[in-house]
Amino acid sequence: MEYLALKVQLNPVAPWGEILIAQLAEYGFDSFEETENGIIAYGAAGEIALEKAYIETLLNGETEEVQLTVEEEIIPHQNWNEVWESDFQPVEVEGRLTILAPFHDAEAAKGMKIIIQPKMSFGTGHHQTTWMMSKLLLDMKQLPDGILDMGTGTGILAFLAEKLGAKNILGIDIEPWSVESCIENAVFNDSTETTFLCGDIDLIKGKTFNMILANINKNILKAQIPHYSEALISGGKLLLSGFFETDVDELVNYAGDYGFSYDFHINKENWAAVCLQKI
Repeated sequence: MEYLALKVQLNPVAPWGEILIAQLAEYGFDSFEETENGIIAYGAAGEIALEKAYIETLLNGETEEVQLTVEEEIIPHQNWNEVWESDFQPVEVEGRLTILAPFHDAEAAKGMKIIIQPKMSFGTGHHQTTWMMSKLLLDMKQLPDGILDMGTGTGILAFLAEKLGAKNILGIDIEPWSVESCIENAVFNDSTETTFLCGDIDLIKGKTFNMILANINKNILKAQIPHYSEALISGGKLLLSGFFETDVDELVNYAGDYGFSYDFHINKENWAAVCLQKI
């Protein structure tokens, strides 16, 4: 399988880089890198709705407030790790957690350590939403057993929950390469309490969870919130991210229709993460 790297230079970069990332996530791109001059969006070439993205996002050039240039690069499957490893830097969350790769110096890392082999699945920790979801977990006094990490990516949130004492964790991702990556990363993190499955939201039918984590995007979250409501126990926490702060009210109101109450939200560079509770 080949992968597409869409390299976009933006002038100005802020806030348009973040806006474009959120838009492209709706068209099959699942990994993003923020550069000095713009962004690079990655995804499986055969699964990206590229023509629609050029018409329906900032790529159409119709927004006068920003100028942009676009370059497409096809990356053979065997070169993917090299692409990620060349740029992957350790990620630190408030000195309490460091997300790093096997080739980094673990002794220099601060706080808990999660080791992730950099590959194409979203969730290497560089994105603001992964950082915020990690912070929400770190801020909790105690995590329950029985946690779902929906759209698990590289497994970061599942591994963090386990390191914080949770047991019986299920990570689900629709992409086979993400699940393969999670299984590999489970070895790096001595994980024994987390199971990873490849599939969609139907995999949680008939299951019950005490907490649900979902760092995906706004449209998928809205499609899945009714299923979260059925699967989450009364009083259980639902942590959501993958959307802008301007989308918080819309998601909170929508979730309210399915039995969720708003606890609080945090934001980082215009992105948001929300904590809800099942009534």
